[in-house]
Amino acid sequence: MNTKKHLHATDLSTKPRHECGVCGVFGHQDAAKLTFFGLYALQHRGQESAGIVASDGTRVTIHKDMGLVSEVFNENILENLPGHLAVGHVRYSTTGASNIINTQPFMVTHKGFCLSVAHNGNLVNSIALRQQLEQQGSIFQTTMDSEIVIHLMARHIDLGLEEAVKETFARITGAYSLLLMTQDTMIAVRDPNGFRPLCLGVLENGAHVVASETCALDLIEAEYVREVEPGEVLIINKQGITSLFPWPPAQKRFCIFEHVYFSRPDSEVFGINVYSARKRMGEILAREAKIDGDFVMPFPDSGNYAAIGYANASGIPLEMGMIRNHYVGRTFIQPTQSMRDFSVKVKLNPVRSLLKGKRVIIVEDSIIRGTTGRSRVQALRQAGAAEVHMVVSCPPTRHACYYGIDFPTDSQLIAAGHSVDDVRSYIGLDSLTYLSVEGMVEATGLSRDHFCLACYTGEYIIEPDKNFRKEAFSG
Repeated sequence: MNTKKHLHATDLSTKPRHECGVCGVFGHQDAAKLTFFGLYALQHRGQESAGIVASDGTRVTIHKDMGLVSEVFNENILENLPGHLAVGHVRYSTTGASNIINTQPFMVTHKGFCLSVAHNGNLVNSIALRQQLEQQGSIFQTTMDSEIVIHLMARHIDLGLEEAVKETFARITGAYSLLLMTQDTMIAVRDPNGFRPLCLGVLENGAHVVASETCALDLIEAEYVREVEPGEVLIINKQGITSLFPWPPAQKRFCIFEHVYFSRPDSEVFGINVYSARKRMGEILAREAKIDGDFVMPFPDSGNYAAIGYANASGIPLEMGMIRNHYVGRTFIQPTQSMRDFSVKVKLNPVRSLLKGKRVIIVEDSIIRGTTGRSRVQALRQAGAAEVHMVVSCPPTRHACYYGIDFPTDSQLIAAGHSVDDVRSYIGLDSLTYLSVEGMVEATGLSRDHFCLACYTGEYIIEPDKNFRKEAFSG
């Protein structure tokens, strides 16, 4: 097979774009400011837009916009979000187009009742539900699946808040770790399979914090209490916390890609330290992929922690063969067409004197589309590397994700329909080795049946609607 003919570069990143992050605070006079810092810690989960809704018990205010957390908020804006209750969101679109209308939290007022939602995940029956609701007269403001939650809540709100939550999520299928907020209550909901992380913390004054990852708790000096359990509803108000499990229990299916790539390494996710899991993946890679090389290196910052584990276990020195420019903004002026792959070069530059004549072992966390990896390997070759090998701390990603990660179709995945040797040839490597599914799971310390492995195995615990497969992820 001529891989150069069939595997061609595109404008898509080699990495999956991030999903979303949520953070909420109840019971602190500076709830919006604390939520802002929580979102700052979760910025890695979405760089497209950010928003915070706050309440003082009677008046609800909201601010959201496109951009990073530091671009969307300033001191003056935060001062104008008063109250003891706030919920925030950082977003990268997995469903819904990338525009201001689809920023979250999403807020509506219905019968004098104010309700907001901030959602991480994907509802796999969203298209069917939306069609049903529109036929019944609902008018949608956005293309987000999250708005469906608002419409369903509004239809049941006369039953009371608790019953409205039960009725709403009984109709929803998929992955969701989300926060709902009224004028005086914060509600955390996690789907019965627990695809996406969500944790509970407490501040020194007794205020409660709910966030996607524990790194958000660390920044605002909140004590980690526990995970919000799969299938759990937490209702937090001035009476305290009420924990409900309204739906039948389901098999836990944590997204293992949180440990491979998404979550911050300083977070505890699904009860596992992310740094330790990634380092262990590298150690197991060294056991599975015995390669002769002069040094081990990551492409910063992806693969850093697996590279430490690989180097330690193999006895091959760890070096930083490429240096990252940490001051590259979200946008920059494009150079002339003759300066090919500038977006790659501006972020990483090879250390030529270190690379010249050396056999290099690159440790990567994943290969999704392959295009950026190809450019980086070319840069190593041009810098004089004699051999370039790559080991990857997860198996080949061959199947679409319907639960909140931005590789929704197999056609976007280089490993789908192409052999490992095809991928090796396209990227320009001397050898390419992926971690086994068994090795990846072993690194977490949990058993295989705790995880969703669908993007590697094609085994989906929740099968999406047919229309969802065809139409979802429009933006």
